[in-house]
Amino acid sequence: MRSLRWRNGRVLAGLTLALTLTLLLSAAMPMPAAQAASMPGAAVATATTTVRVPAFQRRVLPNGIVLLTMPIREVPLTAFTAIVRGGALGDAAGKAGLASITAGLLEKGAGSRDAFAFADAVAGAGGSFGAGAGAESITIGGQFLSRDSELMIDLLAAALQRPRFEAAEFDSLRNRQIELIKASKDSDPQSLVGRYARAFLFGSHPYAMPVSGSERSLASLTREDVQAYYRDNFGADRLTLVFAGDIDSAALEKAVTRAFGGFRRAGTALQPLAAASRLTGRRVLLVDSPGSAQTYFWIGNVGVSKRYPDRAALDIVNTLYGGRFTSILNSELRIKSGLSYGATSGFTRGSQPGEFAISSFAQTENTQKAIDLALQTLVGLRKDGVSADMLQSARRYVVGQFPLRLETAASWAGTMAELEFFGLDRTYIEGYGPALEAVRLDDTRKVIAEAFPRAEDLNIVMIGDAAKIRDAAKSYGPLTEMALAADDFRIVGANAQR
Repeated sequence: MRSLRWRNGRVLAGLTLALTLTLLLSAAMPMPAAQAASMPGAAVATATTTVRVPAFQRRVLPNGIVLLTMPIREVPLTAFTAIVRGGALGDAAGKAGLASITAGLLEKGAGSRDAFAFADAVAGAGGSFGAGAGAESITIGGQFLSRDSELMIDLLAAALQRPRFEAAEFDSLRNRQIELIKASKDSDPQSLVGRYARAFLFGSHPYAMPVSGSERSLASLTREDVQAYYRDNFGADRLTLVFAGDIDSAALEKAVTRAFGGFRRAGTALQPLAAASRLTGRRVLLVDSPGSAQTYFWIGNVGVSKRYPDRAALDIVNTLYGGRFTSILNSELRIKSGLSYGATSGFTRGSQPGEFAISSFAQTENTQKAIDLALQTLVGLRKDGVSADMLQSARRYVVGQFPLRLETAASWAGTMAELEFFGLDRTYIEGYGPALEAVRLDDTRKVIAEAFPRAEDLNIVMIGDAAKIRDAAKSYGPLTEMALAADDFRIVGANAQR
């Protein structure tokens, strides 16, 4: 599960109404500026901000469902997040996209309602309901007025326990997903570069699988595959339910117990996930898009997991390196050189380390200049680190942004589900602000050395006109080529595994 995201990475719950929480702030006396300036790398704080987790209850129901309830009664809304462990990890060999299609069908008819009646019930109540798959889970999220809580639970229980998986809906969803991939190859190759990159980087590891599938794998899927996936991977023992908002915890627990009391266990045990090894040395994948006026490139290696202990320092460094408009990467590739309209970096953190990636694009004739410059920034980061002024600037930015992600009942439902999924406690939230304030320059040097790859140890993936950029691609390391027109993201042959 890539941080519990679905549908373009955005939580769907709460489309029309927002709930502003009262965040409890504890302020520390600031260090005098003159004194702070005399302490290089010191954690200079103008205010220590701690986001408090609202009171909640955690229960394990008799059949194994984990239930979390968080009353927040400022406005009459109830948000929910449901997580089923497994996700794309449960896709059979050659069946990438199976979890994604299964998730998409959960809102296409369940129980007594066909797809139209299900959508009409949600829209008629002014609610929201959406499902999607990640690498390690399937997630459903939504939000309803509190007066419609009975309907909300009924819809959720039906989707999870009695999905219809109608043949017409299956065919429509699968065919639409295939057409979306084809359309992206024609008009938006940048949206696909990460899929090629993960397949190339992770090889035979499950993280290599494209969660939403490929043209080849999707075409092979059948409705019977979906039904088998559901039997094997859906069950009370894999389910976490989180409700936040205008709720009565005791009453909601009774309602959930009634609605889900007969939910069986999943048909198969959840398989353990091992960590992928980091790449040593350089490899290059060139995806040929004849006639392309631009080259879309991805540079990366295996990074760190969700439980990485120096999260605060890592977030500060990545913010400085490629996580905001004024970052080192964007400043060099866009603002100063004009080689690109944007460049970013980031870590995907699952239960095991996902990828660290630099992503950008450039005009075909500027491909090598842009990639060279991106590599130079990585060399500079590892060599020179960041300054005390840079550290403090990024600290203020991250401290200011963090509470904004926890303003609504929907965001709390998603966050609490994430904590439960990864086995994290409330200190992951409440300790984050103080941890940001405590980061020193030594901490930034440590995470740069641990988490950011050396420029010598990288996968480099390019989508562009191979005839024009092949020589540049060869200059970075051993080259593998494939066609953008190929119907799969995985590399077939000697370079398919590492």
